[in-house]
Amino acid sequence: MANIEFEYPLFFIIPIIYLVCIKFCPKRVESIYFPGFRFIKKVAKRRVFIENSIWFLLSILIAAALATPISKSDVVLDEDRGYEIAMLIDASGSMRQYNKFNIAKDIVIDFLNKRKHDKLGLTIFADFAYIAVPLTYDKKSMVRLLKRVDVGVAGRQKTSLYEALFLSANLFKESKAKERVAILLTDGIDNTNTVPLKVALNTLKKYKIKVYTIGIGRRGDYDQKVLEKIAKETNGEFFGADSVAKLKAIYNEIDNLEKSDFKAKKFVKRHYFVEYPLLLAVVLLILLFINSYIRGRR
Repeated sequence: MANIEFEYPLFFIIPIIYLVCIKFCPKRVESIYFPGFRFIKKVAKRRVFIENSIWFLLSILIAAALATPISKSDVVLDEDRGYEIAMLIDASGSMRQYNKFNIAKDIVIDFLNKRKHDKLGLTIFADFAYIAVPLTYDKKSMVRLLKRVDVGVAGRQKTSLYEALFLSANLFKESKAKERVAILLTDGIDNTNTVPLKVALNTLKKYKIKVYTIGIGRRGDYDQKVLEKIAKETNGEFFGADSVAKLKAIYNEIDNLEKSDFKAKKFVKRHYFVEYPLLLAVVLLILLFINSYIRGRR
């Protein structure tokens, strides 16, 4: 349900003024005393209390209508002018060691949540590579899926690193974004030979994709020279991470390096609810007039 707020909350002083008037400005009427007066006075007091309560409720409804209840929601336009970023994550068996995969997932999710106006995609690779999420603005769905992905979803024995780069590059075929970025995280060396490195690099250059490569774990676990080559030839940068703190710092650095200066056009969509308290106030007012008319006829 939408959050309701009031544009002019100062109008809620009306019910307070009404209560003050009831207390300190009572109506002055002439009194006539006769037998049974106390009983009639008690009945009259009850009736006056009910009427005053109704008038008080009426003052609240009128105040609510004048205060203008609304719900607001931001609508963002021109999101396609932001960055397009493909996340490539190694899910081979070695990523289970030292809980590397789950640690990397948490850091990647934190990175994704910082990207406000970007199109994001996700590629998972191990024995084979596959596009888990094409480039999309639906960040919430992407995060939900990433949380469910685990080591072994694409096999455990091999690392199809170049295939992952090639597939991810083709995500940008129809891209109109000025900034296209791929962030590759791995703790291994390509050993599937499904796609040559040269073919993957040419495809990345063709679509003008900048690649940031991250080697996670000990230096001997991954081929640093290859990762440096991929980053250099695509105008990206190589990073090595041998600790959780360093991996977090790397993603923060990439986030700052690729910080979009694009300011999306926004407008606030307002939905007004003035008619509801106003309608109830009119109904109460009609009932009070009917009651007054019936009493006058007696």
